[in-house]
Amino acid sequence: MILYSDKVSRRRLLKGAMKMGLASIAGAMFARGASPAEPAEIKLADGLAAERWDFEAKGIDGWTVVTGQWAVEDMAGAPSGKRVLVQRAVKNEFNVIVAPSGPYTDVDVSMRFKPISGREDASGGIVFRFADGKYYLIRANALEDNFRFYYYDRGRRMLESARVTAPALGQWHTVRAVVAGDHIQGWLDGALLLDCRDKRSSTGRVGLWTKADSTTAFDDLTIRGVPVGK
Repeated sequence: MILYSDKVSRRRLLKGAMKMGLASIAGAMFARGASPAEPAEIKLADGLAAERWDFEAKGIDGWTVVTGQWAVEDMAGAPSGKRVLVQRAVKNEFNVIVAPSGPYTDVDVSMRFKPISGREDASGGIVFRFADGKYYLIRANALEDNFRFYYYDRGRRMLESARVTAPALGQWHTVRAVVAGDHIQGWLDGALLLDCRDKRSSTGRVGLWTKADSTTAFDDLTIRGVPVGK
């Protein structure tokens, strides 16, 4: 014979189990729908020397022009002083100039760029781990609503892309690239937008980049890196 108290106890156990099950399902659904946490910022070791070009006292002597028409010019409204580096070639597929410092393994690079004009493209980017014509690239484009990370080896391979509001023509913007080992992060105007890993290249120099008919100004290039062999 089943007593009334036994029936009540069983009902309570069943209700408790159902509540726990519903809570578990809701928790799983919430976890799947929750936004992923922003990745932690890559930090290089303290005490690394920084090299900086604002193109006031130092021009581009010692730099390597890979492609393009690069020159230091006076420009009103420059972020630092009155002089900036400008790329004006409009017929090349890509335009690249490489700074004399390095090569580096890990590196933290930032620069300011101002897209001046371009009908096919109006971009500016940071080249890093440049060696033997191969390099990584993080770039922004005033004609597109994306911010992208590429690897170049006789052709570009897009590795990651983020949707953004296209950086405005005629205004200064900041791009930053940080790499430690195979971990790469990209920043646009202070926002961390790219975070991925790639092992194609481990060392190289740093440079600047435009595409096609982009006329672009650059300023305040800052490099903190671990020299190869250190």
